[in-house]
Amino acid sequence: MTSGQAAGHRVAGPAGSLRRGRLVWILGLLSAFAPLSIDMYLPALPSLARGLETSASIAQLSLTACLAGLAVGQLLAGPLSDALGRRRPLLAGVATYTAASLLCVVAPDIWALLALRLLQGLAGAAAIVIARAMVRDLYEGNELARFYALLLIVNGAAPIAAPIIGGQLLRFTSWRGVFAVLAVVGAVLLIVAAGWLPETLPAARRHRGGARALLRDGGRLVTDREFTGYALASGLAFGAMFAYISGSPFVLQAKFGVSPQLFSLIFAINGLGIIGAGLASRQMIGRRSARDLLTIGLTCSAGGGLLLLAAALLRIGLPLILPALFAMVSSVGFILPNATALALARYARQAGIAAAVVGVAQFAIGAAAAPLVGIAGSHNDVPMAVVISVLGVSARLSRPRVRAPRPGEPADAAGKPGTAGPADSGGPPGATASA
Repeated sequence: MTSGQAAGHRVAGPAGSLRRGRLVWILGLLSAFAPLSIDMYLPALPSLARGLETSASIAQLSLTACLAGLAVGQLLAGPLSDALGRRRPLLAGVATYTAASLLCVVAPDIWALLALRLLQGLAGAAAIVIARAMVRDLYEGNELARFYALLLIVNGAAPIAAPIIGGQLLRFTSWRGVFAVLAVVGAVLLIVAAGWLPETLPAARRHRGGARALLRDGGRLVTDREFTGYALASGLAFGAMFAYISGSPFVLQAKFGVSPQLFSLIFAINGLGIIGAGLASRQMIGRRSARDLLTIGLTCSAGGGLLLLAAALLRIGLPLILPALFAMVSSVGFILPNATALALARYARQAGIAAAVVGVAQFAIGAAAAPLVGIAGSHNDVPMAVVISVLGVSARLSRPRVRAPRPGEPADAAGKPGTAGPADSGGPPGATASA
């Protein structure tokens, strides 16, 4: 790979026929299925528990079911898109997501809802993992990290808008109306993707070989210490955010008396923090290494978690809880784009499965963390603080150690200023585009 490629020179390919801005918006919205599926109905969780006559902990399992689906679905859709191309699995996933959302509207009990939320997550995972893989098809080096930061900025609008929309919907409808809106969103994105999103993985670059190749590539990934370190660091930090997502509706509304509408506003402010951090990360790429920016994010995540734990144990309340949550959530804007770029940098030909493993780490840890925050009831903020602080500190400790670069490898993979990392030596690099 030449230095020109690493810098992100324009070459022929799908990015040349599709304006960069439109590509950012389409892929950004597709990768936002997770916050849309979870954040929009967060204000309705307490009323959902009452309406379906279940406990807060069981109601939170609807988050866990969706997160589990988002994790497992990426393992299916990522490798499938490496073999069949990106468009067909993507469109099938979005169509299934739309149908599952419609069925959630008429779910008769909590157990049916849990099953449908699992299906919704499985289907929505295709959009998330394939959007990441498409970016790796088109970009590399510093441009890969910059584009992931752009996706996160678009994606960051979802945590802002979704709970506000959900909170306002509760003025006119029940939690079932929230799922009706999600079905409409899925249908719109299906039409947009079908009409405007091109295939980014040509047939000559598709990765075939069946289950044996899948196991071989998966084994290669999980034995790569750098890859697993970046995937685990991002997954633990993501899990801390989902502990906040799962626990904050009950803690803020039940313990501190925050209304659904004010909760939505607090949630939106934290979402603005993600966007601000994503913008800052994008501007700093090139002047600071992706590893340095990742370290900044992981340190903020751990620090915010520890402040939250202090606020809970010392019973300081909202004056410290809200700033601590803001610091922890905002750190995602530094963590996700840089951890993803560093993890995928050396896996151009296996972008689908590599993106899937990163996504599985995020959503599997999130699914495990979500129900833990409610084990002491809705009026206790200590479990949420413990889970968030433990995950945040663990993420900081999981970051791979600095090493010397391999021969011919860009310096950033070793934690020094440069590009986000080399393309996989096992195949041709993805086409790149200029900023």
